[in-house]
Amino acid sequence: MSLLSNSLLLQGRLRHAAASAVAAAAMGRRGVATSTEEYNRRNYAKNISEYNTVFGSLTAQRRHYLLRDAYDDMMLDGVQPVRDTFHNLIVGAMKGSRLQDAFYFRDQMKEMGLQPDVNLYNFLISTCGKSKNSDAAIMLLEEMKAHGVKLKGETYVCLLNALAATGRTDQVYAIVRDMTAAGLGLNKFCYAGLITAFKNKAPTTEETMTKIVEFVQQSKGWKNVERVSKDSSENIMMNVSEEELYNLPTAEYVHRQAFVYKQMTIYHVAIHACADLKSKETLEVLLDMLIKDGFTYDAFIAMQAMRCYLQCGDIDSAVKIFEEYTSSKSPPAELYVTLAEGAMIGHTPRGMQLAQETIEKMTSRNFFLNARMGTDLLLAASGEKTGGYTIANYVWDLMQNRRITPSLPAVEAYYKGLKEREIPSDDPRLMNVSRVLDNLSIRFGPRRNSNAQA
Repeated sequence: MSLLSNSLLLQGRLRHAAASAVAAAAMGRRGVATSTEEYNRRNYAKNISEYNTVFGSLTAQRRHYLLRDAYDDMMLDGVQPVRDTFHNLIVGAMKGSRLQDAFYFRDQMKEMGLQPDVNLYNFLISTCGKSKNSDAAIMLLEEMKAHGVKLKGETYVCLLNALAATGRTDQVYAIVRDMTAAGLGLNKFCYAGLITAFKNKAPTTEETMTKIVEFVQQSKGWKNVERVSKDSSENIMMNVSEEELYNLPTAEYVHRQAFVYKQMTIYHVAIHACADLKSKETLEVLLDMLIKDGFTYDAFIAMQAMRCYLQCGDIDSAVKIFEEYTSSKSPPAELYVTLAEGAMIGHTPRGMQLAQETIEKMTSRNFFLNARMGTDLLLAASGEKTGGYTIANYVWDLMQNRRITPSLPAVEAYYKGLKEREIPSDDPRLMNVSRVLDNLSIRFGPRRNSNAQA
């Protein structure tokens, strides 16, 4: 059987591996009365090369929650992991924001006599940032120093952005001082971290927005962090972009052509912060600065500007941004979804009408919802307490027609909204949603290696 030719079979194999191992141990061998042919058919990997392929495939499929199960199966098979194996596993844990798993793999690595190198520490620190655990990031820094692991420029930037995730501006400034003492200049990713730190610092004050604008201005004179040419080779090999390593909001879009202009990194982070903090005034200052710098909106800037306006209840300005962008460029599906989802805030008659028209326009242009976009729209539409539930039903039908299932929380919210409308229990739509909800509840029940970051 080719590796991962059937991901459902793999998932079932992993979930039942523990029970199979217990039975095998009781009989003194693995696989009771199982022929060699049957064992080979059921076993999805036999050696370290194949297991490394499995780990990489699980990460590519975003099934990070299965990595530890697959690792357990590898150990049960008596396959000895090597350094590259742990690199695959820790990068997968990082991409899935699974801090507990990342530390588990690090501990397993040490038990086998393999000391993490600086690149692995960078991935671990990045995972701390994704999991908003600044204490763990500091602990890793101390561990690196204790083991004589020399920090690279990348390491400082990872630390800065990991600490920024929890709004610890004092710790972030300490990292900046350490970088300066080490002879390193601040690059655009450092300024992005400074902006993020103030965005996440609580409570938000007038200083917050002032600092964000100041950092954008200061970043215009940024210098490259000094590093040797091989510093980023590990990231390239593991398909980890700088935006992902440093937890920038553009990380999931950066590989898509024309969605993100990399030279606008500071504006991406700053305008994303405006949307999160609902600061329309600061947004407009930054948009003016962007134009004066000779830039035009990329898709990410347009999306975040729309999100900011919609969060502030300014539908007209959001529509204007949308129309300006679509008049000169081909819009991605996310732009339609951002407008529709934001228009549903508060579930006002005008907003709901705009949302429906936007989704219909998107569909007419042959843009289709994926699981994530459909989930976001269904969650937003399911909060409607009055009316005919038109948009929620429309989004559900669009996804059903393409055999795409929303997330469990979205289906739960949609089902609850249907029940509140006193629909007869034998209504076909209600029965269908109930079946999907039951299946999702079973499918995403407790797993062998449950994780707080799942």
